[in-house]
Amino acid sequence: MPEQKNTKSCLRVGITGGIGSGKTTVCRIFAALGVPVYDADYWAKWLIMNDPAVKAAIEILIGPDAYLPDGTYNRALVASVVFQEKAKLAALNGIVHPAVERHSSAWHAQKAALGVAYTLKEAALMVESGSHRHLDYLIVVTAPEALRIHRVMERDNLPEEAVRQRLQNQLPESEKVALADFLINNDGTQLLIPQVWAVHRTLTDRARLEI
Repeated sequence: MPEQKNTKSCLRVGITGGIGSGKTTVCRIFAALGVPVYDADYWAKWLIMNDPAVKAAIEILIGPDAYLPDGTYNRALVASVVFQEKAKLAALNGIVHPAVERHSSAWHAQKAALGVAYTLKEAALMVESGSHRHLDYLIVVTAPEALRIHRVMERDNLPEEAVRQRLQNQLPESEKVALADFLINNDGTQLLIPQVWAVHRTLTDRARLEI
């Protein structure tokens, strides 16, 4: 029987937060520490455009007009359909979210082979989609709702009502906090880098223990 190598485990860690919480900024700090970061929202858009199985399923669900003649995803049309029919929105999520999970699992395996202590998966709707259940730990970035609304209004040049409509598509922050293994406070009263460093040290230590 071949001797097993005593190698550290590579943890799968998720990071999420409500719109305007600043999770992308936090992810940049983790990335600066050498942590591989998987942007689930980016890759979801990529898969919608490039994965043949995903494209075929969306065309069956929405119709041939889901993609323009040049192959571009007809985001405006699809949005107009799924936000009027909740069942189709759920069905669309049922196509995209599992595809992202498969893709992120393969990505994680590639990074794990490089010997990193953990990878980070960033997603806005991580808890809503249930993908947090596939992860070892969950980080939630928090900030008061009023501050988050103000940030998005400035960032995206949107009126308050439009931002509040976006908030309605996300679970209340309290429900995400209840599931969190780690919290990072981004309300401006605490420095982010020391908070990220503390979480990074803890996760690195835990990866060494899970052999």
